[in-house]
Amino acid sequence: MKTFKINKEKSDDRIKQITKWLLLILAAFAVGILCGAIGGSFARSISFVTDLRSQNSWLIFLLPFGGLASVGLYKLTKTEGLGTDRALESVQGRKNVPILLVPVIFIASVITHLFGGSAGKEGAALQLGSGIAEFVSKIIKAGERTHAVMTICGMAALFSAVFGTPVGACVFALEVAVIGRMNAVAVFPAFISSITAYFISIAIGVHPERFHVEAVPDFTIINLLKTFGVAVIVSLAAYFFCHSLHGSEKLFGRICKNPFIRIFVGGCVVIILTLIFGTDYNGGGVFVIERIFEEGTVRPEAFLLKIIFTVITVSAGYKGGEIVPSFFIGATLGAALASVFGLPICFCAAIGMTVFFGGVTNCPIASAVLAVELFGTNGFILFAAAAFSSRVFSGKVSLYHKQKAKELKC
Repeated sequence: MKTFKINKEKSDDRIKQITKWLLLILAAFAVGILCGAIGGSFARSISFVTDLRSQNSWLIFLLPFGGLASVGLYKLTKTEGLGTDRALESVQGRKNVPILLVPVIFIASVITHLFGGSAGKEGAALQLGSGIAEFVSKIIKAGERTHAVMTICGMAALFSAVFGTPVGACVFALEVAVIGRMNAVAVFPAFISSITAYFISIAIGVHPERFHVEAVPDFTIINLLKTFGVAVIVSLAAYFFCHSLHGSEKLFGRICKNPFIRIFVGGCVVIILTLIFGTDYNGGGVFVIERIFEEGTVRPEAFLLKIIFTVITVSAGYKGGEIVPSFFIGATLGAALASVFGLPICFCAAIGMTVFFGGVTNCPIASAVLAVELFGTNGFILFAAAAFSSRVFSGKVSLYHKQKAKELKC
């Protein structure tokens, strides 16, 4: 009789666990649906305004005024100072993301891309995803641990919807908040959210970016050493980029404390740089990356100019993200190093993208997975080696101030 009672208690506990998991998965599915719809709409909006700007080059002259509207929007909604770092804090269980940030970052990012600021989509994607997750968490009255899981689901889903990389997005969301630790409970729910959002965004008409790497060198000791050589230089560039970004943010803040004046002046500087160096460095610059893989051509100074454009844009207060510019910088620098190391230009561009992303985000596993989704499985060992090496060579840097370190770099 006692044995029967114990077995019944175990059975009841198991039923409760299964019920909790089913509810968690349903919530993750709901997050994926919302993020897929909003993320797909966001990605299409960015593509639309980017095409509009490319057809109307005079729009760049409205960048300072677009910046004023962006700052005013944040002031009006009392969301100034909130960004991707707040999403990371939400995963860490320290702070919540206000739902009002969802429409604000959506509009502000579209403004940046419409008028030619050098920014990407990832910052907005993580903030949108965490805001949507906050909404779902309140509906299901989630506790602290479940709330963290929902936030990871939201970040993974929006990243997946915008970039079209469901597995990489899932791993990135799991890996980015705390260096050296993943939330094991969130793995399957985040995957459900990410896959759901991916298919919904595809249905909306979002076309995932894929890059064809024609010539991948064989996996030999010589080619591995050459790959490490490229990785070291790109990692140092990632180190330089992060320090330049954070240093310029502090400098802009000291020189010009008024955010309206700061963003207006920053917009004027971007206009001057555009008139001097051309429009390749406005927006995310995905077409420049595509040009490398399709035509095999790159300007050797392109990576440095993109760093300058992006640092000024982000430091001045324009919204968007740094990941697409990071892909640009990594691709152009890697391609420029191809002749130095005697490697195919497309392969070096792919290595550069992989390493730079891993270096600035401290997410080497996500970087390796993204390489498979972006470039295919051919040469995966070399891509993985480059991604993992970025953790060592990029130093103690990160795009995100609030990224915690469970295991510090050496």
